[in-house]
Amino acid sequence: MKVIPGAARGYIGCALLAAGAAALPALRPAAGTPWGTVALLAALYALCELPARCRLLGRAAGGSVPIGSGSFFPVLLAVWAAATAAGALSCATALGHGPDAPDFPYALLPAGAAALTFCLVLTALDGGIRATVGGLPARAAWRGLLGRALAPHAVHGLAGLMMAVLWRSTYGPVSALFVLLPIYISCWVFAQYHRERAAHQATIRALVQAVDLKDRYTRGHSERVGHASVLIARELGMAEDRLDVVRFAGILHDVGKLGVPTRVLRKDGPLTPEERRVIELHPEYGHEIVRGIGFLGEARAAILHHHERMDGSGYPYGLHGEEIPEFARMVAVADAFDAMTSTRSYSRARPVPTAVAELERCAGSHFDPRMVAALVRALDRHGWQPAVTADETTPATPPSGNVPPPRDATTAPQTTGAPLPPRPRERA
Repeated sequence: MKVIPGAARGYIGCALLAAGAAALPALRPAAGTPWGTVALLAALYALCELPARCRLLGRAAGGSVPIGSGSFFPVLLAVWAAATAAGALSCATALGHGPDAPDFPYALLPAGAAALTFCLVLTALDGGIRATVGGLPARAAWRGLLGRALAPHAVHGLAGLMMAVLWRSTYGPVSALFVLLPIYISCWVFAQYHRERAAHQATIRALVQAVDLKDRYTRGHSERVGHASVLIARELGMAEDRLDVVRFAGILHDVGKLGVPTRVLRKDGPLTPEERRVIELHPEYGHEIVRGIGFLGEARAAILHHHERMDGSGYPYGLHGEEIPEFARMVAVADAFDAMTSTRSYSRARPVPTAVAELERCAGSHFDPRMVAALVRALDRHGWQPAVTADETTPATPPSGNVPPPRDATTAPQTTGAPLPPRPRERA
């Protein structure tokens, strides 16, 4: 179980205090709070939250992802802010009282302001959690959150306006219950999206586990390459909706090793030229394996081309410069960096500064300089934790002082600048 950092605990505590302060004025005797209405709304909220709290109901729709809408305290704080914004624009007057008909053109303004305020507060709280728990920089923690949340909150704001109009009609609160049906359907659709996302994650995990079982020397390597690829993408300002695909590309870049004979992957001694040519086919094997997985998108091209080089000396097709897909150039840098900084049973880890210097030396020839610079900035910001990826915790010391290259030949160039074995022939 992940330990919550102290900064995050303090942040959550401040949110709880703010929510309590928002609710406190309603508890005063002179506040005139309509407790019957509050009780009804509380019951409706509890009813909507029930599937999230009840395991049986949460799985009733065929999945394990809860349908509920989240924690009560952030919602309470956001509702208070939205109500304050609506009150400042005389929302109650616009909705009409008793026989007065609602003034719809004007009522849309306070309702829209309330929905926008609600969205802004929840987005701010969400970004704060990402910054304090995940250690993300402020720019990255809030990037893309508002854009993704604005549309659904605007739709729910219109539904809320409809409920308010019906509530003030002659039919009373009972008629407003009919608004809950479309809202609950939208929640169900949202839950379906999360179930599909969970299925994607399960597919990725299964493929990675299969690679790790086959190639014990690179255990954990895939996840770290995915993480480093996302660090590069974030530094380049990539849109949040593409980051998952970048991560998939990094995690699955070596999935083609499933097509390489195990005896070759686990061979302790030097590889023969024929064995090296077999290993150099793994990008093409990987592309064939994932070609039918639609949600991977651009990640498929990255899996195929992550061993291409900027000067055209890579494989499998010898692409040059910008011909290499952007995701492939990111994964190539992340792959090389992790290979150099990870300890394996046949190689010792290099210090992070040494690996960075090697990447910078090969920028322009092997690697995209822009991707290398982005990784360097990300490492300065977040640091890096190298890991042992072999079954042994203490690596075998190679006979010479040099660090041998990894199995797939071009993952990390040798510091001696010695030429690498020729790439396989291009196939028609």
